Amino acid sequence: QVQLVESGGGLVQAGGSLRLSCAASGRTFSRSAMGWFRQAPGKEREFVAGVRWNDGATYYADSVKARFTISRDNAKNTVYLRMNSLKPEDTAAYYCATTARWGIATEVYKYDIWGQGTQVTVSS
Repeated sequence: QVQLVESGGGLVQAGGSLRLSCAASGRTFSRSAMGWFRQAPGKEREFVAGVRWNDGATYYADSVKARFTISRDNAKNTVYLRMNSLKPEDTAAYYCATTARWGIATEVYKYDIWGQGTQVTVSS
């Protein structure tokens, strides 16, 4: 089994930056991709960014493209989400997730293991 633990959330002013981390433990070699999702109160969980473990290929939601950067450190089994130029609309609980059957997928149901989430709040 694989476990995911997120960290790095917090309160930041608009225009500021944060870096989220997602540490994976367990049978990580069986995983094909990692994704970051977010969920604001009253809204559905949405895809933010994803990365493939083997070659580092990435994919972003249009809303965060050019502001957020996803990366992975295979040696540490950790995925990062660097968030720059944060906006109040980026406020949400951020979750990392992993899939063993798909590449970088944007659909929630394609990820079978999830972390507990970390809160990001951007003040205006």
